[in-house]
Amino acid sequence: MVSALGALLLLGGAVAPAASADTMRDRQWYLDRMQAPAMWKVSTGKGITVALLDTGVIPSVPELTGKVLMGKNFMEPERGAHKDKNGHGTAMAMLIAGNGASDQGVKGLAPDARILPLTVFGSSKESGTNSVPALTEAIRYAADSDAQIINMSLAFEYYIIDAKEREQIQQAVDYAIERGKLLLAGTGNSGTKGNDVGYPAASLGVAGISAIDQTLHVTKFSVSGPQVALAAPGKDIPILCGGGMAGYCKSWGTSQATAIASASAALIWSMHPDWTGNQVLRVLMNTAGKPAKGKIPSRYLGYGAVRPRFAVLGGKVEPGPPDVNPLVAARATASPSPSVSASASPSTSKKPEPSATPAAKDEDGQGGGTDTTVWIVVGAVAAVIVVGGAVFLMRRRSAGPRY
Repeated sequence: MVSALGALLLLGGAVAPAASADTMRDRQWYLDRMQAPAMWKVSTGKGITVALLDTGVIPSVPELTGKVLMGKNFMEPERGAHKDKNGHGTAMAMLIAGNGASDQGVKGLAPDARILPLTVFGSSKESGTNSVPALTEAIRYAADSDAQIINMSLAFEYYIIDAKEREQIQQAVDYAIERGKLLLAGTGNSGTKGNDVGYPAASLGVAGISAIDQTLHVTKFSVSGPQVALAAPGKDIPILCGGGMAGYCKSWGTSQATAIASASAALIWSMHPDWTGNQVLRVLMNTAGKPAKGKIPSRYLGYGAVRPRFAVLGGKVEPGPPDVNPLVAARATASPSPSVSASASPSTSKKPEPSATPAAKDEDGQGGGTDTTVWIVVGAVAAVIVVGGAVFLMRRRSAGPRY
């Protein structure tokens, strides 16, 4: 069994003056790269709800006004889901559905989507004993809700959960897929430090998301393997700083990539509300930017980088059968390979083999979670130097999942 997430260690960044020469839109490099302004003329994610399994969401931040539903806290019910001591869940919600309240506010890729916050991590070391049950309960709750997309910017690395717990996660995933939901999860950030398989990204039917940078190369920190289904921007992404620090921070991680992939799905699903999660996933896979060379799926990019514009702005796309998950179908027809399903106990002690897909040229090689450098601090008048980034650490068998 794995004990609860005892503490999310926030190691800040460098506090900068409030004034800035560029706008938040300039920093959100991926929006123009993905042709978001053109897509917003056709689809904004309206009518789509994203269940966010995370640390909770603060609904009062300007970018999320009127977008956050009541939700539920599966670790500390009395606290509700509208508290977020760490800030991770709020940051992910803004990447999905932020309204860009001002020139310096984060704009979500699907700005008219709604967020259903489902808290699966406790706020303190004493808040719970096991967050795997919270995760599985939240997946089932989301499956029974009006949410269409289940975003899981988190990963339980395989060595901290046993076979029974992996099976429980798989059963919850199966339940959600049967109800037409689309599930996405970060593959993890230990690509340079163990490349450990994480769940639920490795659960059969879940779209594991890796991160790409501004050069459209996979980042070195992204965990690779057969569990990677798609890739999305996950480097130099602006988010709201957590840990009580005002302002916005530059960040990296497969958490951010997962949120952007979920928003991509929301744009497509909003245009085709009668589709199932299987169909939206199939379209995401078919329209993705394929790796330049090497076999597909790539262990680094899966079926490619998400390109929702090809479904939103392009011609007719074929969604395929509503009741067939394309990842499950692909696994069934693939040649024998190491399984990453819930019943597996994969060994990932070896470093990944050299990629046929070019790796990022300018990666910093850091592992961990969300690295932050503060861009804007409201009301800050002095520069304060702190160490590192916002790093979400997991201690083996003693803490909780990376995200």
